[in-house]
Amino acid sequence: MLLAVESSCDESALALFDSERGVVGEWVHSQIDLHREYGGVVPDLASREHLKNFLPLLDASGIIEQRDQIEQIAVTHGPGLAGCLALGMAFAKSLALAWEIPVIGVNHLLGHAYSPFISLHAANPQGFAAAYKDCLPHLGLIVSGGNTLLFSICEAGQITVLAETVDDAAGEALDKGAKLLGLPYPGGPLVEKLALRGNPQAYDFPKAIAPRNQNRFSFSGLKTSLRYRAEKMDDASLEAAMPDICASYQGAVIDQLCGKTRHLLAAGSYRSLGLSGGVSNNRALRSAMERLAGRYGMPCLLAQPQHTGDNAAMIAFAAYLDPQAGSVERANSPLEVRPALRLG
Repeated sequence: MLLAVESSCDESALALFDSERGVVGEWVHSQIDLHREYGGVVPDLASREHLKNFLPLLDASGIIEQRDQIEQIAVTHGPGLAGCLALGMAFAKSLALAWEIPVIGVNHLLGHAYSPFISLHAANPQGFAAAYKDCLPHLGLIVSGGNTLLFSICEAGQITVLAETVDDAAGEALDKGAKLLGLPYPGGPLVEKLALRGNPQAYDFPKAIAPRNQNRFSFSGLKTSLRYRAEKMDDASLEAAMPDICASYQGAVIDQLCGKTRHLLAAGSYRSLGLSGGVSNNRALRSAMERLAGRYGMPCLLAQPQHTGDNAAMIAFAAYLDPQAGSVERANSPLEVRPALRLG
């Protein structure tokens, strides 16, 4: 079995993965309630909470009783908040030293990239290798508070980034948009909830879909447009229009995400489409991506809700699926924190 540790932001997470059984167990301690009063994640507080929470999480999980079956530890070493990554790294290294097993560093974004395949493995662990091969070449979209990018996995398994945001990430745009509207943190889910009662055609927000030959996303202009719109309305008018504004604003984000995905699907030859990252839990986005995949006659692989945010199961799965992608801790090459690590 493999133990995974995730601490890139404000979730302390552990997971056990077995190649024959899949995810054996996963445990997460969220800090959302702590950071809500500050309107966002406070890095120093997040680091402190990791220090407080990992040992109790380990004790409650029952992992220690299974230590003889654990052959390796995988830990997120980037990207993320430096202090948070360092706490998870120190915890993983301490366990590896005590248990005399190797520890490897895994790219957090690689975890997101592979997370849609976790359920495919769970459905048939023995037949997963063939099922995964049938999905390649694969086009994947990672959408989170810190990252928005499209990537491909070729038949040989190599990952290539095809398009990414040049400013705000989609999740950041939703959270900041919610803040402009006076909604509490985290605002993205509240925008989604209000949008269910609204008309996505009520307001014409810029969709900023880049031309086919420009593989990029941009959400800063959308956020600015929302601010100007909100500033022109009094409190009563804004409250009355909130569902329509949220539906239109969310729709503009989704239209841009799907628009660029559609461009790349039309230009390439893919056998599956994937969606992952924290924002991928948005039901409107999931439905739009499923429709897009259906239009091109391919399966749409969606990360399961528990694997959309920061979680250790995807880190464990990435270490299993792509064992050569991790950085191995060695005496002459210590594993280091890499806050700005990129995919590919």
